[in-house]
Amino acid sequence: MVYMPHPFIIILGKAVRYAARLRGGGSALPGLFVEKISPDFIKQTLGQLPRGVVVISGTNGKTTTTKMVVALLEAHGLKVFTNRTGSNFTRGVAAALLGDIDIKGNLDADIAVLELDEAHAVKFVQAVPPRFSLLLNVMRDQLDRFGEIDATAKMLEKIAIATTNTVVLNREDTRVLTIKDVLKDQKVELFGLSDELLGDFPSDDDMRGESVKKTQRPAASVVLKKYSGNEATYELGGREFSTTLKLNGVYNVFNSAAAIALARAVLGTEMKTDIILATIAVVAPAFGRGEELTVGGKPLELVLVKNPSGFRLGLKSFSPEGYATMIAINDNYADGRDMSWLWDVDFESLSEEGVSQVAGIRAYDMALRLQYDEVTIGHIERDLVTALRQFIDNNADRPKRIYCTYTAMLALRRELGKITKVEIVS
Repeated sequence: MVYMPHPFIIILGKAVRYAARLRGGGSALPGLFVEKISPDFIKQTLGQLPRGVVVISGTNGKTTTTKMVVALLEAHGLKVFTNRTGSNFTRGVAAALLGDIDIKGNLDADIAVLELDEAHAVKFVQAVPPRFSLLLNVMRDQLDRFGEIDATAKMLEKIAIATTNTVVLNREDTRVLTIKDVLKDQKVELFGLSDELLGDFPSDDDMRGESVKKTQRPAASVVLKKYSGNEATYELGGREFSTTLKLNGVYNVFNSAAAIALARAVLGTEMKTDIILATIAVVAPAFGRGEELTVGGKPLELVLVKNPSGFRLGLKSFSPEGYATMIAINDNYADGRDMSWLWDVDFESLSEEGVSQVAGIRAYDMALRLQYDEVTIGHIERDLVTALRQFIDNNADRPKRIYCTYTAMLALRRELGKITKVEIVS
């Protein structure tokens, strides 16, 4: 028997959500409210879904991978609920549910696909065991929150153990792959890379030059064989298939292999390879993850950076030639307080073109780091609104790119929404 949330709780939650949107408040505030007055709200609401819950977690790539998985399942006719704002705490899930359920608590969906922050996912799966989970990677990200990297790996292990059907793992991340050794009743599916691509997607230990015992690489159900420009080739079930992609950034190409592997696990015999390839070809990056806007008739790209791996791959993915570059670094809670990771990133690729604008709470820390790599800086301005205005005005005739931490990205999107079309995500 499925227990539904009380209508009074739903009415209150929707009222808080409406008030928060009027005030321009955060998308998670209504969720925090409903969690306080009804701790079982998420469990009760998601309990009605006939095909259960899918959880996607890991350090990098959750938001874009979730967007791809949702598109793949919807293309096969499923109605999917997801927390598409990228608010990946449990309160973000609760807030998204408030927006989708009716006054009686009915959720018009077959399945939920949720991206969850590692620590919050551990709490979530205790209350709502997922049928499927996808564990992407483990990187040194926000260690001021989670502690050592092995502690993050343990969180992903707990998610896997709570999963009731299939766990999809990254074959190329040793800490993720070894999770399969503790699983007993779950099915395990792997996604991975061809030997030729391993150097393009270094693990955390590879980047640091640390020696880690490498386990033998078992067969994977989905392998990214090669990519060039906007074309990628995958091996699915022993056969190779190629497609073009709208995704920007090499990291998103590997994420697409993860999304395909998870979709195959969920769909089983329902999966149609032609639909998979046609769908993955048209999925654009999630907001702020290589998202391209138009300002003054010129492209402006937003690239989220939150750890050394992500920043390195971002710099590798986007050539600075011909582009005006801005870097916006905040150290709010959602960004991580410890910005020392900036010193693990090589910025020499920006030295020829320079950086037009450095902004954010930690603008001067970023400027100091660039100085050590002999990257020239046009302007330093901590206030994001002022910095964005300067950046646009000073580079009116050039395409632009902004590398930004999470809260800086949200603030910049709000300002850009006043002068150009920006996708609304909450």
